[in-house]
Amino acid sequence: MAAPELAQTDPEGIEGVRMTWHNWPKSKVEASKCVIPIAASIQPIRPHVELQTLPYAPLRCKTCSAVLNPFCRVDYTALIWICPFCFQRNNFPHHYHSLSQTNLPAELYPNFLSIEYSIPNNQNHPQNYAPQPSPPIYLFVLDTCMIEEELNFAKSALNRAIGMLPENAMVGFMSYGTQVQVHELGFSDMSKVYVFRGSKELSKDQVLEQLGLGVSGGRRAGQGIQKGGGGGPSPIAGVGPNSGINRFLLPASECEYTLNSLLDELATDQWPVAPGNRSLRCTGVALSVAAGLLGASMAGTGARIIALVGGPCTEGPGSIVSKDLSDPVRSHKDLDKDAAPFFRKAVHFYNEIGKQLVNQGHVLDVFASALDQVGIAEMKVAIERTGGLIVLAESFGHSVFKDSFKRIFEDGEQSLGLSFNGTLEINCSKDVKVQGIIGPCTSLEKKGPTVASTVIGQGNTTAWKMCGLDKSTCLTVFFDVSSSEKSDPAGMNPDLYIQFLTSYQSPDGQMRLRVTTVTRRWVDNTMGNEDLIQGFDQEVAAVVVARFVSYKMEIEEGFDATKWLDRNLIRLCSKFGDYRKDDPTSFMLNPCFSLFPQFMFNLRRSQFIQVFNNSPDETAYFRILLNRETISNAAVMIQPSLISYAFNALPGPALLDVQSIGPDRILLLDSYFSVVIFHGMTIAQWRNMGYQNEPEHLGFAHLLQAPQDDAQLIIRDRFPVPRLVVCDQHGSQARFLLAKLNPSATYNNAHEMMNAGSDVIFTDDVSLQVFIDHLQRLAVQAS
Repeated sequence: MAAPELAQTDPEGIEGVRMTWHNWPKSKVEASKCVIPIAASIQPIRPHVELQTLPYAPLRCKTCSAVLNPFCRVDYTALIWICPFCFQRNNFPHHYHSLSQTNLPAELYPNFLSIEYSIPNNQNHPQNYAPQPSPPIYLFVLDTCMIEEELNFAKSALNRAIGMLPENAMVGFMSYGTQVQVHELGFSDMSKVYVFRGSKELSKDQVLEQLGLGVSGGRRAGQGIQKGGGGGPSPIAGVGPNSGINRFLLPASECEYTLNSLLDELATDQWPVAPGNRSLRCTGVALSVAAGLLGASMAGTGARIIALVGGPCTEGPGSIVSKDLSDPVRSHKDLDKDAAPFFRKAVHFYNEIGKQLVNQGHVLDVFASALDQVGIAEMKVAIERTGGLIVLAESFGHSVFKDSFKRIFEDGEQSLGLSFNGTLEINCSKDVKVQGIIGPCTSLEKKGPTVASTVIGQGNTTAWKMCGLDKSTCLTVFFDVSSSEKSDPAGMNPDLYIQFLTSYQSPDGQMRLRVTTVTRRWVDNTMGNEDLIQGFDQEVAAVVVARFVSYKMEIEEGFDATKWLDRNLIRLCSKFGDYRKDDPTSFMLNPCFSLFPQFMFNLRRSQFIQVFNNSPDETAYFRILLNRETISNAAVMIQPSLISYAFNALPGPALLDVQSIGPDRILLLDSYFSVVIFHGMTIAQWRNMGYQNEPEHLGFAHLLQAPQDDAQLIIRDRFPVPRLVVCDQHGSQARFLLAKLNPSATYNNAHEMMNAGSDVIFTDDVSLQVFIDHLQRLAVQAS
């Protein structure tokens, strides 16, 4: 069991839900005056020590399908429960006959707001569940258009991964360059390969036909459903009576030797490349063939396409740049000016692959390692819609790739808890509507009374598909209050209820249903803002605003994010601040809001808003991770944490400010994507003189080691693995730290602000103090 002090530092709790507002305004008008949207950040399958797993099916309301939960009113004599969502009276089935106030089932315990049901696989649910725990499929897709050194790094990572897979996991292998090669692992006598032309777009039916898995081979290529009912149990999950797919997908224990020999023989792409041209790389066709091949597996089988990509697609559909090296890969400026000729077509192509994979319930993971862009910006929609993993590194030999790639196959403590075939459903109280979700999921277009008229992200539905999800997957759900001033939702009941139902296939193949029910209070803020202020979660609000503004930057042309953020921050401070009109010195913010302006200051300067100096691929990568990571991780992306180490003090948090730099200090910056260990000038000189190796300077050796140990703790628990940068004051890599610090000392005011041995940031950006002064002046004027 968790220690009580640990439980208190866990803001998500057992339910894994955090909201921007703990208390909700009663009407639509009042909600819009709150400025920050009413939204919940949910981790659908977050593990928790107190989570109970029940071995039976849940009880559902016969009207709205909500599941029995601690907020239901129960009549113990008549054995009836009343649904808190639609107020339907439901009878308990016979096996609940011994129910009483002193004999409650686990799902009615008030402290089990989240509970998990293990759905027996033999239940008659052919449309939802596989008939037996089916082993997951891993289809590796390897780019061979790279230099030999890079290919060897990628091959050794694959060798290691195959050795770590569960013995029953099904494995397939494809390689591609100018053409796509599908390797028939089941043909052990010799190496047998099916080749597809890289310049030609192929439908799923054509792929299956060429691989001998088409309709004539006893398969029907549609949603991966098996043709005919006969044939008995299949030799592997997802195999029809013809067992044709057995030729391409084999259990890891059977094909490890074949695959290792195949990888040893695999050479770089031999297709000639004319001088001044890029390699001909058909990533689009390779992913299309991979999706088609997996379409032959049975519906409900969890599968991942794991693509190792070493450069941009230049051949066939999905190309992002021409073959001519004199044409640069598109930049943000090109996208703004609509001067990227390949972009829209490629996005449409990968979008179609994404839709096909969602229909099949399969996941696309991309591990891109190249100095140039590879097309993450175009593939983003397919990766995000299928809940895939994404890692962007400079080389397949870099620790960011190697350690991240290893993490997805680890089990035990380090396991990511990769799960498949998730479906999320949301039930709400009468006056609550769902606008949509930002995060790794796809709308199932299931209409219902809780669907809002406005759409944010994946909306117009009450159910969402998550082909791939893991224990840290996080979604942002945007809510709308539908009641007007006249209809009083709090008239009868001052509480509102929301229920999240997540069914998914756990890593061991079992079907699970996680039910989380939360309650919040309606408040009448016409009487004052105190209840709203006390229920504001500024960390969640900062992350929700970051996700929302990133989404708006992608869908709205010419959207000025900085202006939008400033305007909303002024409105928020004007509504919830305490001040005398037109007197900036009187301005005060409640502690529940006091950190929010600082978050917004750092968000305005972050890579999510300032895309200058980042490629479209990097921006897409940052945004995918911002949208899927937990609140605490996403907050670090927006506002990095800084820890200071010195001789005369314990390690402790330091202000994210250039003034924190000192010659006798070591700073540890965690900005999520990179972890920076920064040595002050004096410390660096002592280290270079080797003082740490002398027995009388043991304290100095410990001081140097402490940030290294703390950095390893951060790196160990994070996916993707961050880049570790070790640098010295005034060194070239010090920019990784300086770019994130508040520029309180710049070249303009260095003589006033700079401490001895500190640093100056050469920038025209305003400092946090100037930003806050302007904010106070504008907030007290706002009408």
